[in-house]
Amino acid sequence: MVRQVRRLVAMLAGALTAALSVGFAGPAHAAPKPPPPPPGVDVTGVGLTEPLRLRADTQPAQVTAMIDQVNFIGRTGAATGPKPADLGPKYTIVVLAGDKPKQTYDLYPKAVGGPRIYRPAKQPDARKTQAGWFLGRLSMSETLRTAGVPLEREYDTVSGGVGGGERVIPEDSLNPAKDIDQALGDLQRLLLLNVAVVLVITSGLAGIALLIRRRTR
Repeated sequence: MVRQVRRLVAMLAGALTAALSVGFAGPAHAAPKPPPPPPGVDVTGVGLTEPLRLRADTQPAQVTAMIDQVNFIGRTGAATGPKPADLGPKYTIVVLAGDKPKQTYDLYPKAVGGPRIYRPAKQPDARKTQAGWFLGRLSMSETLRTAGVPLEREYDTVSGGVGGGERVIPEDSLNPAKDIDQALGDLQRLLLLNVAVVLVITSGLAGIALLIRRRTR
């Protein structure tokens, strides 16, 4: 009886030791999972011999700026856009989540009347959407150029709003002394003009009074 108990205890101890060894050895020998690919944007278009592949881990500022060019548009856009001759060069961007393309847009930074965005109805992730045209940001051209697209630099664009934006203000327009001097000069000319008018009216009245006095004598 004692031998049977000892044998049972030994078997249980061996099984427990084997289970613990497997439990500790399992994670040590398991292959680590590779990190997911970073999100990014692919750009193709005029002047690019191969796509620009922007990734958030190496070019976070460029990826954020490119996504900012399209993340504001609504569900419904204009049914028609500018004439093809007025669109200028076309650049297609594909927004990726990891290595999976999710959204695509056509950008026209040099379109007549301001940058334009076209969203195709057919999207890479097969989601349902409506095709449409949208006004782009004035910073579109500079954003593409900074990312590596061969476009001429635009010095007057500071930041872009939807269909608008801000332009660089000339330095002379920010000179308060010049504005004050100009205002004082305008005020002085106005006062001199008023004095001249008063003198003309006074002279006229004096002449009329003198004429009336002579006739009444």
